[in-house]
Amino acid sequence: MASTPPEFDPQQMSQRMKDSAQHIWLAGLGAFAKAQEEGTKVFESLVKEGSHLQQTTQQAQATMAQAAEKMSHMASQMGESASGHIDKLEGIFEERVAKALKSMGLPSAQDLADLQARVASLEAELAKTKPAATTAQPKS
Repeated sequence: MASTPPEFDPQQMSQRMKDSAQHIWLAGLGAFAKAQEEGTKVFESLVKEGSHLQQTTQQAQATMAQAAEKMSHMASQMGESASGHIDKLEGIFEERVAKALKSMGLPSAQDLADLQARVASLEAELAKTKPAATTAQPKS
């Protein structure tokens, strides 16, 4: 006994196609709603991460600014300290050189300045007496 194939029913086939199209449409709408919902969640998550990153960056910038200010202050202090030490060393060096020159019998800078002042004074006095000496001598 062979079974008879089902008869082709155009109305039933049309209903199946309508049902299938309806299911596809509903699946598409569901997928769109799911993507929209997940997209909003992803967007909110990205905003939250971006906000956190911005705060971290601002904190790092503030820390860097503070560190730069401290380094600048320390460098300034070190420069002042080094300048003071250099001035001290320069004074010590000048004192020792002056002492060594004095022990060798060489005049100091003050001795030379005094001598120059004395020479200038003598030249001034000589200039005052020179015209009188010139007039006293007979012309030949």
